[in-house]
Amino acid sequence: MRCGMTHSEPILVVQAPSSLDDAPLDRLARACGANNILRVSPTAARLSGVSAPLSDETCALAEQLGCDLALMPAGLRFADLGLVVSDMDSTLITIECIDEIADMQGIKDKVAAITERSMRGELDFSASLRERVSLLAGLEESALERVWSERLALTPGARTLIDTCHASNVAFMLVSGGFTFFTDRLKAQLGLDYAFANQLEVRDGRLTGRVIGDIVDARAKRDLLVRVRDELGLAPGTVLAVGDGANDLAMLGEAGIGVAFRAKPVVRRQADVAINHMGLDGIVGLFAGETS
Repeated sequence: MRCGMTHSEPILVVQAPSSLDDAPLDRLARACGANNILRVSPTAARLSGVSAPLSDETCALAEQLGCDLALMPAGLRFADLGLVVSDMDSTLITIECIDEIADMQGIKDKVAAITERSMRGELDFSASLRERVSLLAGLEESALERVWSERLALTPGARTLIDTCHASNVAFMLVSGGFTFFTDRLKAQLGLDYAFANQLEVRDGRLTGRVIGDIVDARAKRDLLVRVRDELGLAPGTVLAVGDGANDLAMLGEAGIGVAFRAKPVVRRQADVAINHMGLDGIVGLFAGETS
């Protein structure tokens, strides 16, 4: 697993979801050869003098202790970012919307199994999405509203991340292989700057089992990131992207900092940073203590 970015003179950020006690922090410091520990909050610390990349043993120890590790460039503040790009399902929100829609059709297990394989990179995303959507044909559109009102919840830390973007004048883009029914509502509710997703076709109040237009797949996610980044006149290094599935890999690779959030193994292996224990506020925590 890649525990973080590889830079000259990196800082190792250590975070734990409840509290970061001295004993596990000292064990991690010894394991990675750190020569200084700076506590920046009850749940986070910054270790300097660390050699990159981190060893497999150090990463395994962090998992054992329930800590997230990230190698970050010294001096980089959250306010130095220009754009944060986030996936929706199982990233900004806790559910996979299509699986919950399928539950209204009585076929959640079947659809969820396809979703899982697709997110692991075992199936072509576009083909698997068309297959899953086709199984929803005939379902009343009101089922989408039920998913929105009864089942959709923000991931812990999501509001902290978005509020920090607003306070730091960092744009926030939601880009999803899911559906505009949900991304548009999240954009309005949370005050997001951009939102992109697939549009479900509806006729006479029922889903047809098709999507309208091109599918927002891995390539489209990357291209949308590049388009908005260039429209804003941002340098590539000022973009942070976060996601959990194989269809997020291209956009994570295009970003200056790619974050795998509670992600599939293929994503954790390739991302710059892996957050496995913290909420989305762990992204803000990557920059905690940087004032230079």
